This record gives sequence, structure tokens and C-alpha cells, in this order.
Amino acid sequence: MRKLLCPQCKVPTLYVKNAQGERRSVYVTDDYRVVPRNEGESLEGFDLDTVYCMGCSWSGSPRRLVLR
Repeated sequence: MRKLLCPQCKVPTLYVKNAQGERRSVYVTDDYRVVPRNEGESLEGFDLDTVYCMGCSWSGSPRRLVLR
């Protein structure tokens, strides 16, 4: 399993948001699964269709992320 990277700044640190605006730190695997960065956290109620980069202003679909 490899982590996908932001297409703009090439960092793997991403997050998702829920309806209340709360953020959850995640990474996306090479098979496009959104996985919580911290073990035991749930992504229930979070929008997994849009990921946000912590390194720059990019946001978009997990399918737009890249490998190295």
C-alpha cells in the first residue's frame, strides 16, 4: 500500500471535513481508500469525496491525487 500525494505540492498530509466544519487527518491509499491517520478514529459523517491538502491550498477528489 502506497500513499497518494497532493498533485500540487506532493505531500501526503491531507484532511477531510464534516458538516460542522471539523477536520480529520487522513491519507489516501493507492487504491483510493481514504484512511484516518490516527488508528481508532472513525470517518463516519465526514465527506470522503473531497480531500484537502495541509501543505497548500489544493482540494479535490481523491482520484486526482498522484503517486510520486
